Amino acid sequence: MSSVICVTDGLADHEAWATHLHMRGYETIMTDVQALGSLKSDAWARCGLLVSQSAAKKLASDTAGFVGWCRRLKAERIIVLGEAGPHFEVKGEFNGSVLRIRPAVNGWRFAAEVAARFLDEEQGVAVGDPSTFNLLRLARRVAMSDVTVMLVGPTGTGKEVVSRFLHNSSKRKREPFIAVNCAAVPDSMLEAVLFGYERGAFTGAHQPNKGIFRAADGGTLLLDEVSEMALPLQAKFLRVLQEKEVTPLGSTKAVPVDVRVIATSNRYMLDEVKAGRFREDLYYRINVFPLATQALSARPGDILPISISLLSKHSGGFSNLPELSEAAIEKLEGYNWPGNVRELENVLQRAIVLAGGKEIDVDHLMIDPQDLVRVHEALRNSPDFLAMPAPVVAPAPVRRKAAVA
Repeated sequence: MSSVICVTDGLADHEAWATHLHMRGYETIMTDVQALGSLKSDAWARCGLLVSQSAAKKLASDTAGFVGWCRRLKAERIIVLGEAGPHFEVKGEFNGSVLRIRPAVNGWRFAAEVAARFLDEEQGVAVGDPSTFNLLRLARRVAMSDVTVMLVGPTGTGKEVVSRFLHNSSKRKREPFIAVNCAAVPDSMLEAVLFGYERGAFTGAHQPNKGIFRAADGGTLLLDEVSEMALPLQAKFLRVLQEKEVTPLGSTKAVPVDVRVIATSNRYMLDEVKAGRFREDLYYRINVFPLATQALSARPGDILPISISLLSKHSGGFSNLPELSEAAIEKLEGYNWPGNVRELENVLQRAIVLAGGKEIDVDHLMIDPQDLVRVHEALRNSPDFLAMPAPVVAPAPVRRKAAVA
């Protein structure tokens, strides 16, 4: 979704909404209900629609109806905004294509990020930091070519997410995207997994397998943690990249493949080359265009968009999204996240459990050991905890000696 129509009738702070969506990468079109019919929808394939509740009622009273207007505008994701209230409220309708949001009085930023994430139809990269936007702009340009990409960065910083973005931004987006973790497959099996094998090539090969390279033919192959690949296999991988053909195990016939390769690593590759753990010629073959992801602490603007995506994932979608209080957002953005996105996901999953479907506040964020002690004390002193019945301890069984005949 690249275009969003903002209907200004009854939409409080409509300029702020349009600016926020524009900063999140959308082309915003501001109009009112009266001028809505003059828009030429042939200028876009599909769009998003942001309307106030009062404007939605006006469109519903028209002969075309609200659904008819959405079809006429090619709006596939619609957000209906109610007036701000004491608490954030959200409701999904029409199989998830319409989201009704009532922002909290002091929760505009959270509601705006929810809207931006919901309008992303493909639910791709959750982004809000300028450095990440720059990375994605560069990745989009790289995606226009078929050059091999070397993507490095700390563990848990979204290297696979950026790889999928590269694939979806390329001409290969309708073809397969296949990822294989080189560290998770034993060295003895990785060659067969990558290049395939013929029947009888080794013990247990009862049926032929075409391998991941041929399965990804025409598309993109992600080799995650390529620095874990064994040296003997690196030589064969180098030849595949040079000749653009694979030879399955047990076969002497090479099979041509057309695959875009993206390799990732959480290590500094030149150090691996100097230490003799990675072939220098292979490094320069895959390092055609280097890209790098940053630690989450270096891009605090991404924390809230990523948090909303994770909350949606673990709470059953946007229609069940719990609110993050402003104090909770500030705590999330102020932490350095040594475990990056994976640590953030763990914290938010715990918060969903502790909040019980209500607003997630600071007290629900268990980040460091002190937070754990504080939560345990709070639970111990809560009325619900005190009202719990004492555990019933079963009496120990009495052993009786057998009677002596």
